[in-house]
Amino acid sequence: MRIGVLCSGGDAPGMNACLRAVVRSAISAGHDVIGLRHGYQGLSQEGLVNDSESAWTLDARSVAHIVQHGGTMLHSSRCQSFASQAGRERAAENLRRLGIDALIPIGGDGTLRGAAELAAIWTGQIIGCPATIDNDVIGTDFTIGFSTAVETAVNCIDKLRDTAESHQRLFLVEVMGRHSGYLALYTAVAAGAEVACVPEVPVDAKAIVELVSELKRRGKQSFIVVVSEGGEQGGAAALSRQLEQAGCEFPTRSVALGHIQRGGTPTPADRILGTQLGDFAVQSILDGATGMMAGQIDGELVLSPLARSIEEHKPLPNDLVELLRRMSC
Repeated sequence: MRIGVLCSGGDAPGMNACLRAVVRSAISAGHDVIGLRHGYQGLSQEGLVNDSESAWTLDARSVAHIVQHGGTMLHSSRCQSFASQAGRERAAENLRRLGIDALIPIGGDGTLRGAAELAAIWTGQIIGCPATIDNDVIGTDFTIGFSTAVETAVNCIDKLRDTAESHQRLFLVEVMGRHSGYLALYTAVAAGAEVACVPEVPVDAKAIVELVSELKRRGKQSFIVVVSEGGEQGGAAALSRQLEQAGCEFPTRSVALGHIQRGGTPTPADRILGTQLGDFAVQSILDGATGMMAGQIDGELVLSPLARSIEEHKPLPNDLVELLRRMSC
């Protein structure tokens, strides 16, 4: 069997660990692996052939010592052409030209959506691996890259807290998460922030100002508000203006962490999860599965239909929302 593997969409720490697992798991079972560079963009280019710049045979040594590196050695992209029927048909033709029997796309909701659309016109097997710092994919408790992104954001907030405390300020820290508040919520709890503003819940600037005033009366000298970039308030800078207009007693500063959250050395948790899911994807293909996503729920490796992974919104854990509220006193 010949298995293709690609990374698509935003990079996430741990993608390389997943890629390494796919290659070594397949090779250990006697199968070939073709690495496809630049995600769906590379896959949908004209006349793709093996052992070229965009597609080449991977062996165990080609993925040696990559588990500790962020990003992806296959490179990634966001491909507009793949969104068209013509682009997907070129991709399917290239898979046939390369003699690929099964494909393992590694990425977030856009990558998994592309996999589901490709499955409608290509007869090979497809098992996706969820890798995104947003942790917004149904069918797995955590996605590859989420742990590292939280750690990165928390490390930054720990430094900002020193300045906030020294100058008695309120810092609004913007993290990624255009449609999901997982990163903001987990970061807020881990960093000891007072508030997390997430896309799932309408933001009330007046209520935040009232909370800040009450906590100031209790003796608090600084405040951290973690803001998802996709929140309806328009991000940290916009919310900062709203707080000032609502009469916030503390001077505010906004900081957008941006793409720094997507890079860096993967945490052990992301390395392990990436390795587990990459291996599980290969084993699932060898067992005949297709049209599924590999995930981990309650410590168990599970398969979920690709369609479910991209059609449903992953709700925030209410227990963590309430925990943050109780800790903000």
